[in-house]
Order: sequence, then structure tokens, then C-alpha cells
Amino acid sequence: MPVFALDKPLNFTSHDAVARVRRLRATKKVGHTGTLDPLATGVLVVCVGSSTKVVQFMERDSKDYLAWMSLGGSTPTLDAEGPLDEVQRLVTPDPAQIEAALAQFVGEGLQMPPQYSAIQVGGVRAYDVARRGGELNLPARPITIHSLELLGVYDSLATAPQRVSPGPDGWGPDPQGREVPLPPALGDFPTLLVRARVGSGTYLRSLARDLGAALGVPAHLSGLLRTRVGQYDLADALPLDEVAGAAGYSDLSALTLPHLQVTANVATELRQGKRPRRPEVGRYAVIQGGELIAVADGDGEMLKAVRVWAD
Repeated sequence: MPVFALDKPLNFTSHDAVARVRRLRATKKVGHTGTLDPLATGVLVVCVGSSTKVVQFMERDSKDYLAWMSLGGSTPTLDAEGPLDEVQRLVTPDPAQIEAALAQFVGEGLQMPPQYSAIQVGGVRAYDVARRGGELNLPARPITIHSLELLGVYDSLATAPQRVSPGPDGWGPDPQGREVPLPPALGDFPTLLVRARVGSGTYLRSLARDLGAALGVPAHLSGLLRTRVGQYDLADALPLDEVAGAAGYSDLSALTLPHLQVTANVATELRQGKRPRRPEVGRYAVIQGGELIAVADGDGEMLKAVRVWAD
């Protein structure tokens, strides 16, 4: 069964998108490789049927975003869901000051996740507690931010670019490009457009909050477009309703692991749970006869299957 890169619509949760795929593909077995917030749009990778086996190997893929961050107003959800809980009047900041603040977040660091998130503590989701007016003790989590690039500073969300297209450095503003569906603005706040490449588990909502704090102002994420997940680009993403008749990608093509060709005997041993002798070190997508056999780890002496695909 296939892997799909979908273009998630605005005001759809990842759960909504998965439920739609279940109906369209007439199967209950559907998973995704990374949640996308309801007010965000763009690439959501879903795996159908037996392809859910590859989810665990794709969840750590890096992701690219275009993020609209508004300065001068904050919200409990850290995004445009609102309501505003702090407002501060300010003039449009100097781009050099913003770039210096952004540079502080590039690299490895710790990030405090939003209270309105799907993170569980003791079997309870943070957003369930937050919606009842409570708050969970969410520890800061290690994240990696590969790059942050300021593409522009604007007087408001209304004057910020809302059409984009792909370029040599990634997606960016283009008056002739595709229109980005953004949530309604919560006010006329100075707004930044930032191109971000981040590792797994990074919240752009939290980054907007933290950037505002670095600049000494409240802030929120006023729009978000995910333009890439791993090897899947927005340019190749399917509209959600087209998934019913689409071919999708194979499990093998979805894996970014190095390929290891093996004999039929080695393939059989892996499928039987044995550890065939091989000199390779590292994790591989194991192939025999053009088919994916397993994902396996090598220690220089033997291969150990992490996940096996039936013949």
C-alpha cells in the first residue's frame, strides 16, 4: 500500500486528514509522520495499509516551513486561534535586530512546547487540560533548528506576501505563485515572514513566542505553510480529495536509508528473525530482487532486522 504527500487544508486537524484518507481509501490503517496544526497548511505525509510500517523511520525527517510571525500580540495557543491575551503597541522593528535575534535560535537547543499541544503527560493530553483552564508541567525538549532566514518585515499580515513559489533556496514570496490560505489576522501587528528548516519535534508556534521574547515584545504565529517533509516537497503534494485514485509512493522510495542488496538466503533469514552474517555497519533498507525486505541494523558482524516486510 502507498505513501502519500498531501497538501493539508486550513482548519483541518491531522486527525481530520487521516480520517478523510481512511474513507477515501476504504481502510482503517492510516498513519502520518508528523502532526500539522489546524491553522497550518502544506505537506502532511500519510502512510496507508502496510505502509504504516515506514512511519517510524520517517518521523525524524527534517521539515521546511514558511512562517508568518506577528509582533505585538500574544495568545494562549501561540497562534492565530486566539484570543489575544497581551497587546503592546510598537513600530515595525529593524530587520537587522530581528536577524540577530533569529540567529540565537539556530542549532541545537531546548524549547518549551505549547500548552495547547498533543503532548501527553501521565496519559493526559496537554490541550485537554489547557482547554479546561489548567496547565501541565511540560519540560523543555531538545530540538534542532537548521536554519532561519528572514524574508521580509511588513506593517501587518495583510501587507505580507500571501503568494509563494519554489526557488533555488526553497519556497518564498512570488506575486504570481500559489496563494497561501492564512487564518484571519488578530490585528494590525508588524509581521515577519521567516523561512525555517527544523528538526523533528520543533514547534514554530513556540519559536514565534520565543522570538518575541528575545525582541522584548509579545508575539504569535499568524500563519504557517509546511513546504517540505523529508524528501517530499509541497510542489508534489496531492490535494486531500485526490488521494482516492492516486498511486502514491512505494515503501522503498519513502525511506531515505542507504540500500543494501542481499541474496535470497539472507532475505529469508531476516524474515525468519535470524541474524545473517554481514560486514555492514549502520541502518539499511535491505533489498532482494528489487523488493524491500527489511530495515536492518548492521554491527559489522551481523544484520538485525528492525522491521520486516512479508514476501
